[in-house]
Amino acid sequence: MRKIAPLLAAAVLTFTAGDTVRAAPAASVPFLAHQAVYDLSLRKARGNAAVNSARGRILYSFSGSSCDGYTTDFRQVSELDSGESRTTMSDLRSTSWEEADGKSYRFKVETRMNDNAPAAVDGMAERTAHGITVKLKQPQQKTFNLGEETVFPTEQVKRIIAAAKAGKTILELVVYDGSDDGEKVYNTLTVIGQPIPGDRKPAQPDASSDSDALKSMTRWPVTVSYYDRAAKSDAGEQTPVYAMSFELYENGVSRALVLDYNDFVIAGAMGKIDVKDTKPCKP
Repeated sequence: MRKIAPLLAAAVLTFTAGDTVRAAPAASVPFLAHQAVYDLSLRKARGNAAVNSARGRILYSFSGSSCDGYTTDFRQVSELDSGESRTTMSDLRSTSWEEADGKSYRFKVETRMNDNAPAAVDGMAERTAHGITVKLKQPQQKTFNLGEETVFPTEQVKRIIAAAKAGKTILELVVYDGSDDGEKVYNTLTVIGQPIPGDRKPAQPDASSDSDALKSMTRWPVTVSYYDRAAKSDAGEQTPVYAMSFELYENGVSRALVLDYNDFVIAGAMGKIDVKDTKPCKP
């Protein structure tokens, strides 16, 4: 099972009614430093997908500021039951740091399937005057370049919130997060729904419902589809590698996760959220 891309903390083009406009500046509400736990369960399986049940948990920790940059620690442990005593266990851990202006990004990812040896990705990316240079240490040393339109995960979230506040409903971004073998780049399509005022409680209450930090916050229903930028699409519409839906608060917190892996869909309910202290920026 793929991870939820670090959108919980997620290029340059916003398309509305066929017009191309540059996304608005970053949201004025600062990101909330927090730690959240999401409980995973199988929502549905499609076609001949051999998935009878699924369970797991996401532990997501986000901290930092506009002066110190943003740190994300993520762990997703999942168990898929395919019947006849066939179970697949996956354990994904990642940590990343992103400069607040989106110029620099460091990342480490470790993935373990069942009892196999873990696969590791370790690298950094720097924005230059001509694009982005990525330097990998693992799985093998390699240097390559990405287009200047590419954004990193926290910048992706900033752009989505800015577009939502500007009343946009569609946002296209090219995103690099260091996942898979460290060379994957995604074209993403984000669909943004109508704003939900802070005084409207969720239909299915969770830990966010009683959080003082979220009670007055506007949120938006958001769906982000991820497409492999390197894949060659045949005639017709390209199928996303995966898609994720959630409600995104204007301070960067996400609730009501739905992870669509095409063959099956996983729901992630927020079981707990703890607000963390943020070190103030020096004058």
